Amino acid sequence: MSLATDLPPGGAILERVHHLPVRIYYEDTDFSGMVYHANYVRYFERGRSDFLRLSGMSHADLMALQSPLAFTIEHISLDFAAPARIDDLIIVRTVYAEMKGARLRARQDIRRAGQLLARAEVHAACISFEGRPRRLPPELRARLKTVLRPDLPEMERVAG
Repeated sequence: MSLATDLPPGGAILERVHHLPVRIYYEDTDFSGMVYHANYVRYFERGRSDFLRLSGMSHADLMALQSPLAFTIEHISLDFAAPARIDDLIIVRTVYAEMKGARLRARQDIRRAGQLLARAEVHAACISFEGRPRRLPPELRARLKTVLRPDLPEMERVAG
């Protein structure tokens, strides 16, 4: 059995890296049977969200705070190496590399059987429901501090 088939649906945090299994369905693909490029952004979002949930602070928890909070994306860069195809089982790997003030920085990649398919760097900002930047709440800071990987080198670069 492989790591992909051993993971629960919400994934698992292993050595401070979140691994999320995602099955590719017909709805994810274009006419060629390959994943439509915009769907990679959705998979990366799932990875970041499930990482937070497993860390003990979900988006619903942030919305339930006395002063509700959410995240907005400030920056995302994507590099593609190879396509995912219908019926593939991919793994979305997420590392939270930095938290500072209202900001979180994540590095992510998507792999199929160990092969790099895509990678991303994401900068997110914590905001109020009025759209104003807000410092990360202390409870989220405390939980993320235990899984933060500032020492982790860049995830493998996509060959150009």
